[in-house]
Amino acid sequence: QVQLVESGGGLVQAGGSLRLSCAASGRTISSYVMGWFRRAPGKEREFVAAIDRSGNNIQYADSVKGRFTISRDNPKNTVSLQMNSLRPEDTAVYYCAANSALLTISRSGYGYWGQGTQVTVSS
Repeated sequence: QVQLVESGGGLVQAGGSLRLSCAASGRTISSYVMGWFRRAPGKEREFVAAIDRSGNNIQYADSVKGRFTISRDNPKNTVSLQMNSLRPEDTAVYYCAANSALLTISRSGYGYWGQGTQVTVSS
């Protein structure tokens, strides 16, 4: 079983950047598809980005394409989300998740979750 811990959240002005990190322990992330999701106040948790085991296949939500970049470092057991050109509507709690099956944008496909890190973008 893998445990996930996110870090890197914070308060940033619109147009700024943040880099979120997800550190895994318990098992190597090379066994998992990794994803980032977010939950804004009053909304459902939504898909942000996902990356397959090799890093060769990546999917993004339309709302973050061209602004966010997901990456993974299997030897270091970490996954990152570089967020540029941040907007107030990106304000949310961001969650790292692991999926032992196929790459998917559905949150139900992910069996392991971190506790989340808050990202707040001011206008």
